[in-house]
Amino acid sequence: MAEILQRSGTWTFDGDTIRIVPGTGRQVHPLRRTLGEVAVPLQAVAGVAYERSGKRGGRLRLRMRDGADPLSQVAGGRLHEASDPYQLGVEQDREGVAEYFVDEVRNALLLEQVPDTPTDRWLLPGPPVPLTAPGSDGTASFDGELVQLEWNWLAEESKTTGGPRRFALADLESVVWTPAVGWENGSLRFRPHGSHATTKPQHDPNCLSLWGIRQARETGGSVLLGAAVVARLPHPLASDSPAPAALTKPPQPETSDSGHDDLLRRLRELGELRSQGILTEEEFAAAKKAVLDRF
Repeated sequence: MAEILQRSGTWTFDGDTIRIVPGTGRQVHPLRRTLGEVAVPLQAVAGVAYERSGKRGGRLRLRMRDGADPLSQVAGGRLHEASDPYQLGVEQDREGVAEYFVDEVRNALLLEQVPDTPTDRWLLPGPPVPLTAPGSDGTASFDGELVQLEWNWLAEESKTTGGPRRFALADLESVVWTPAVGWENGSLRFRPHGSHATTKPQHDPNCLSLWGIRQARETGGSVLLGAAVVARLPHPLASDSPAPAALTKPPQPETSDSGHDDLLRRLRELGELRSQGILTEEEFAAAKKAVLDRF
């Protein structure tokens, strides 16, 4: 078990799942408070790192496999660090705990041979619904089945003329979120099936505009709503072929012979990683102990 507690949140790892619980203070970003606790299965993780920031401590970063998490897929790495649930600010006196946390997760990824390649199915469920997202020219809402866009008095005539917009999930092909940066506006665009003319967000009746001057408020609601919709659409990397066996088959009981062979194979792989300089002596010893303890 590895755990790190900070004012902005708590991360816990039990060998199978990383549980991310946001803090309760006013400094915690609204997106993280709305999203709540996130349980990240080890199979969804591509990597983890601790980055030092001089005397101010550092930051834990969790990198998700492409296609594993609807929120990461929609955000595309464009969330500010304060709003990103997969980042945790670490105070200087907790650096050792952060490094231990990283080692535990990395060892588990190595032992379980989790690939960092894309997945063809969601491994996280996406944000819970219902959700409402305010924008500069209206409000978007999603109840798990229906997306609605309601316009306000700031909306352009091209939007208000057609009245409120409603989409069933079957009507939608994709969702595109563009964050507001500085004074530059962003958008939350819903793309129905079929071909459509590309217009600016303020004129597109399928698009909610997001003011740059209200980033904390509009970024959180819009990206979470977009992720909730995407989580319920067909996976963008899905194919007709079955998912990889490692992701679909439950663990099978091992015979004593196969367990012994697996133990030797994993120890041999660790030795090769050490000889190639990928693992330090300390990392090799920790990983070897974990392998022996498990078997």
